[in-house]
Amino acid sequence: MPGDRTRARELAAEYIRKGDPTGWFEALYKEGEAGKSVVPWADGQKNPHLAEFWKAHPQKTEGKNALVIGCGMGDDAEQLAEWGYRTTAFDISETAIRAAKKRFPKNEVEYRVADLLEPPGEWTHGFDFVLEVYTLQALPPSVRLRAIQNVAAFVRPGGALLVLARGREPDEPEGQLPWPLTRAELAEFARAGLAEQSFEEYFDTEEPPARRYRVLYARPA
Repeated sequence: MPGDRTRARELAAEYIRKGDPTGWFEALYKEGEAGKSVVPWADGQKNPHLAEFWKAHPQKTEGKNALVIGCGMGDDAEQLAEWGYRTTAFDISETAIRAAKKRFPKNEVEYRVADLLEPPGEWTHGFDFVLEVYTLQALPPSVRLRAIQNVAAFVRPGGALLVLARGREPDEPEGQLPWPLTRAELAEFARAGLAEQSFEEYFDTEEPPARRYRVLYARPA
């Protein structure tokens, strides 16, 4: 089933045990390409939580660029390009990037293979709008702070970051992958130089309903 996370959890646990907390992404996409597994988040749809945000808080896109983190097969990157951003999107999985380029051959988005934990240096303070959707919650706590700091570093002065993630209260268990984030973890964005502009907490319609955080940050000009 498209939303089945069983194999993703098995691979994540295997690679984390080996000291490679991100290697499982490529392994899962390869299995998905071969029809052996499913990539649970690759549903071929643009994220509705992003669309809801944009309806309420449309951003200025003319002459501006955007970066999509952990873009997978490209749906959200294509959405930002449709809204007018000059968009770059990256994923650690070569298989995912190859699939995105095949799905969207017009090349309006620059798709690249890159590692969030060791991103290209030229991306530092390089983007007007950065989109992070569900990548942080797929990383174990051992590397999450480093990832948050790198995400924040992509935002140029005057630019913005939108984070979409599952959320949990500090006294709630982490549970299984995807691991929900706490407000304390999100506060690391402020320590990295960003200012919180808006914070939304809501429950979606999954069964059981999932707590979601949708947070907009900005780097002072």
